[in-house]
This record gives sequence, structure tokens and C-alpha cells, in this order.
Amino acid sequence: MHIAIAGNIGAGKTTLCRLLSKHFAWEPHYEDVDTNPYLNSFYEDMQRWSFNLQVYFLNSRFRQIVAIRKGEKTVVQDRTIYEDANIFAPNLHAMNLMTTRDFDNYRSLFELMSSFIQPPDLLIYLRASVPTLVRQIQKRGRDYEAAIRLDYLKKLNERYESWISSYTLGKLLIIDVDNVNFPDVPEDLGMVIEKVNAELHGLFK
Repeated sequence: MHIAIAGNIGAGKTTLCRLLSKHFAWEPHYEDVDTNPYLNSFYEDMQRWSFNLQVYFLNSRFRQIVAIRKGEKTVVQDRTIYEDANIFAPNLHAMNLMTTRDFDNYRSLFELMSSFIQPPDLLIYLRASVPTLVRQIQKRGRDYEAAIRLDYLKKLNERYESWISSYTLGKLLIIDVDNVNFPDVPEDLGMVIEKVNAELHGLFK
């Protein structure tokens, strides 16, 4: 099976990916942030590097999905290819940080790639308010994230909500991160695990 975790920057995707992979003995597939050659440049000059960054992510996630579907293990994935195309790239275009020419080129690439892939068996969406996102971004202290603008996070949140409200590709589980502290409270993590089990197997374990 393929389980994917979606959510804004700082929502807790990587942490939940790690915790679920440990509990269920699933294989984790993390987002490529440490070796991404464009992230630093992007946050310094979004307009110059937006297209390069989005194409890099598109390529990286497409390769991940191909590997997941070829393999025989159950995989939990940190962020999906759909978020790039439905949230991040359109947001950059709307903020005039990606040209229409580049955006159209990007969408064409995504539409071709998405025709070759299957959606995840379960999508877990981590919903978080901007103050929660900011707190968690500051907590992890990545230098390149220090320059993220509040209006950027807010616009991403709006696009996430719009995308999730019409998501029909498969099973969907929404976790409200403002009210659920799965990294630090074992009972909260247990509740998330029960909900994941219920979605996947139709029962509580």
C-alpha cells in the first residue's frame, strides 16, 4: 500500500511519517530537502528559482511514486506530487513569482506524469493554522526557512483547503494539528494510529 501525508510547510509531515513508519514497520519516503540544490536559492530569490525548484520536486516525486509502485513494501510518503501541482506552483504563479509561460510548461509536464501514476491508497492531510505552522517552523530552525513570509503560508493554507475540499482520488483522513499533538503526546499519536487503521482496514485495532 501507499500512504501519503500532505500539509503545509511546518505542519508535521516528516514527524508523522517517521512515527507511522516506526509503528507499522512501513518504509518511509521523505521529502528531498537536505540534498535539494534549489531550496536555498529559491528562498533568497523566489522569482528567479521558482520554476527550477518545482520541476526538481516534480521529477523527485515522480521517481518516488514509480519506485513505490514497483516495490512490494507498504510505504508512507512525506508530501505528494499533487501538492506541487495544485498548491505550490499555482500559488507561485498567482503571486507573480512564476511566469505564465513557465507555469503552463510545468502544468503540461505534471499532466503527462500524472497519467502514468496511481494516487495513494490513503491521503492523510495535516491541517494547521498559520500560528501553528510558524511555531513549528521556528522550532526546527532551518536557516533557509527563516525568510518565509506569513502571507505566503496563508495563501498556501487557502489552496490546501480548496484542494482537500474537492479531493476524490482516494481515501482521505484529516488531522487537526492545532488540537492534536502527536509528536509529544502518546495518547494523541495513538488516536491518529487508530484513525489510520480504521481508514485502511475499516476497524479499530
